[in-house]
Amino acid sequence: MALIKSLNGFTPQFGERCFLAENSTIVGDVIMGNDCSVWFSAVVRGDVHYIRIGNNVNIQDGAIIHCTYKKSPVNIGNFVSIAHNAIIHGCTIHDNVLIGMGAIVMDDAVIESNSIIAAGALVSKNTIVKSGTVYAGVPAKKIKDIDSRLMEGEIQRIAKSYSMYAGWYEK
Repeated sequence: MALIKSLNGFTPQFGERCFLAENSTIVGDVIMGNDCSVWFSAVVRGDVHYIRIGNNVNIQDGAIIHCTYKKSPVNIGNFVSIAHNAIIHGCTIHDNVLIGMGAIVMDDAVIESNSIIAAGALVSKNTIVKSGTVYAGVPAKKIKDIDSRLMEGEIQRIAKSYSMYAGWYEK
C-alpha cells in the first residue's frame, strides 16, 4: 500500500479510480482528481504548500512533485503525463502536457496546454512555455511547434496508456 501521510492538519485526497503504487508516497495538502496514477517510487509532497492535480494525470516511476514553502504551490491540469524521474517544483502545468523523462520544471514556471517538455530539459524559474510548443535543452528553449502527430501520438497516447496500465494492477 502507498504511504499516504497526513501532515499539519492536511490529509491527501483522491478522486475515483486512482492507482497508487505500493511504494509511492503522497504527503500533506494534496488533492488529486479522478483516474490518476502515482507509480513506483514517485513522491508527491505537499508539506510546505499545496499540490492540486486534475483528472487523468500519471506521475511515473521516480518522479518528484514538491513546492516552495508558502510561496510556490503546484497546480497540474488534466491529461498530464509526468515521465520517469521528472521533477516538478512549485509550478503550474495546464492540460494536455507531456513532461519528458528526467525533465525539471522549476518554481513559478507555467507550462501552457498542449505542450511537451522534452526528456532531460530544464525549465527555469518563471519561464512561460506557450501553448502548442515543444521545449528542450538546458535551459529549455522552444525547438518547434506541436503538430497533430505529436499531439495524438505522444501527449494523448501516453495519458490514455497509463490509465490502461493502472487497470492491470487493480485486478
